[in-house]
Amino acid sequence: MNYLKLAFTLSFIVGMTLSCVPKLKGPPDLAVDVPQTWISEEASVEGDISRWWTRFDDSQLNSVIDRVLSENYDLKAAAARMDAAASLARIAGADLYPGVSGSFSAVRQKRNFVGFPFPGTGDGVPSSTSSLFGVSLDVSWEVDLWGRLRAARSAAVADFQASEADLIGFQLSLAGQTAKAWYAAVEAELQVRLAQATLSNYRETNDQVWLRYRRGLRPSLDVRLSESNVATAEAVLTQRQDQLQRIKRQIETLLGRYPASRITLSENLPAISEPVPAGLPADIVQRRPDLIAAEKRLAASYARLIESRRALYPRISLTGSGGTSSDELSNLLDGDYSVWNLIGNLIQPLFQGGRLRAGVRLAQAREQEALALYAQRVLSAYAEVETSLAAEKYLEQREEAVENAAEQAMAARRLAQDRYARGLTDLIEVLEAQRRAFDSQSQLLSLRRQRLDNRIDLYLALGGDFAATVHEPVDLEKESR
Repeated sequence: MNYLKLAFTLSFIVGMTLSCVPKLKGPPDLAVDVPQTWISEEASVEGDISRWWTRFDDSQLNSVIDRVLSENYDLKAAAARMDAAASLARIAGADLYPGVSGSFSAVRQKRNFVGFPFPGTGDGVPSSTSSLFGVSLDVSWEVDLWGRLRAARSAAVADFQASEADLIGFQLSLAGQTAKAWYAAVEAELQVRLAQATLSNYRETNDQVWLRYRRGLRPSLDVRLSESNVATAEAVLTQRQDQLQRIKRQIETLLGRYPASRITLSENLPAISEPVPAGLPADIVQRRPDLIAAEKRLAASYARLIESRRALYPRISLTGSGGTSSDELSNLLDGDYSVWNLIGNLIQPLFQGGRLRAGVRLAQAREQEALALYAQRVLSAYAEVETSLAAEKYLEQREEAVENAAEQAMAARRLAQDRYARGLTDLIEVLEAQRRAFDSQSQLLSLRRQRLDNRIDLYLALGGDFAATVHEPVDLEKESR
């Protein structure tokens, strides 16, 4: 057997088979009217801000997110899932190439010849002992003339690329979750300080009420109202403290450390002074990891549809082996003892109870499902961006109004306390002024944090990169060459 000729023939057939690559679909055209610029906002910012959280100019937040992206256990699990998807893609592609295995065998056999008289054996049982050694190289291969195996591999590669995009999307989401939790904790700490200052102010007023009551200048009703105000402030303070320790523990869990509520936070909430970034709606489809993943899953469903259709066609497989067999170990390398065989078979499915046809219909249904999910995800992405852009304007206007209200409420509280100390007003007016001052300051802190949350949502909605940077999925086919 001419092994060089056999190897050349096999390599030629492999090359012809691999050239029959099913063409996968790219991003589908959606029947949606998309404007050239965002409707809610037309301002734009240039520059690469893939690390979008650095825009808040908070070194502590930057450090925390970096640690989360390296230490978070959920992220490590997502990375392991991506590695598993890569291995599955390579496993799916293995059937495209011939399977080669080598074997070595050694048999030593003894035979007894009962009932056969041989001279010189006496009363014993005659026997013979023999040895057989063999070495072989076995090759098996299914010729993928119709592209069925190739389509299966393409589907597995698309699944891997979807899992890779999922991993990047999880990193993006985890950074956003961490940033939101961080500023929720900062706000909670500021709310604790505000509650402490408010309680101190209420206690000062309560001391004045008791003093005036003992002098007979005010009725016991004032004492009851003042004591109630102090108790309410104490309850609010403990509630704020509980919220703070819960959020701190959440951040520590994200960091992969024991939740001891001992993390040190930023001193204040950062101000948002940059204009709202914007880009073309089409850029979202290219850079958002969840949309990339949906597109890859759509491609995988199309490849599986091709695979199910090709399963209806005949399958051609080749099996061959070559080697040597000898009763002497030293003769295994002697070409005179070589043996070989080559077997080919053709299998055409005839009747399987409708299983293959049903498989085609199943693949078609799943492709339609993937297409609908992709289209809906794109529309949701547009909605998320437009909503965040519109909220930027409304939240800014609300913050300005509440800031003005807080200033007026603080001035009213000081005036009411002064008038009460001089006996010019009732305690009810003082308590109402104190409540308004506290509520407006608390609301202002909450609004500032809401603006930060909305800006984070905007970064997430736009994929975290306003320079239109597109993530290129790993090409497993190129890597395997």
